[in-house]
Amino acid sequence: MNTAQAASLMIVVSGAAHAVVNAILKSGRDKMSSRALIDGFSALLVLPAVLLLPPPHGAWIWLAGSWATHLVYLICLIKAFERADMTVAYPIARGVAPVLAAAVSVAALGEPITWPVILGIVLVSGGVMTVGLGRHVDRRALGWALATGVCIALYTVLDAKGVRAAPSAPSYIAWVYLTLGAGVGGLFAIWRGPAFLVAARGEWRPGLIAGALSIVTYGLALWAYRLSEIPRLAALRETSILFALVIAVFVLKERVTPQRIAGVLAIGAGAAVLLAAG
Repeated sequence: MNTAQAASLMIVVSGAAHAVVNAILKSGRDKMSSRALIDGFSALLVLPAVLLLPPPHGAWIWLAGSWATHLVYLICLIKAFERADMTVAYPIARGVAPVLAAAVSVAALGEPITWPVILGIVLVSGGVMTVGLGRHVDRRALGWALATGVCIALYTVLDAKGVRAAPSAPSYIAWVYLTLGAGVGGLFAIWRGPAFLVAARGEWRPGLIAGALSIVTYGLALWAYRLSEIPRLAALRETSILFALVIAVFVLKERVTPQRIAGVLAIGAGAAVLLAAG
């Protein structure tokens, strides 16, 4: 297995874990408190690694930009989940991200891109958007989901740059989760006040599971971005929608339509093209 193939495998596993984390977040009654628990547990789990690994010298500016973007991203994601089903909000947010991430990484960072990768991005993004869009999409939910997608594209590029600038991938990954957990998780907990304590008593177990999986999902993605090109991997990660759709239908009991099935087929075709391009 070469480097590009290893990165592809890491990103697909990352997408599967990401779908589970978002399903846990969607199923929580208090979305902001649930997110605070997830990020807080992630920070606690990576704390031993932070003490053992070297600081991410050379990547602090990228880490700061990522932190700020993740804060806005999580607020937008929570608002989208509060107003729409997972099968609506999640695909829209993830659908716009690969195109934007590819455009920024190629234009600003000089990342290489080929026509097969462009075709794969178009198929995946189009399929993801097809899964989410429909006649009954709430306009505010659509706005929050699109804003979430913009943030995803921004933090993808920022973190890809940061993980390459850091001494090692584990160093940057550990600090990403420490700053997000202590910063964003802490802010959300304070924001919710007493409601956070109520949610924590009833939801700490799923929060712990999602926190651990969160490290797996984005940790693998960051490591993959260090190994291979951003445009292809950012689009390939959106195969998470295939796993999310299965969870939404069979666990959250949300409805599936022929339109969403067509979108899934397009995502599968796009993923095949992107894997072949690697």
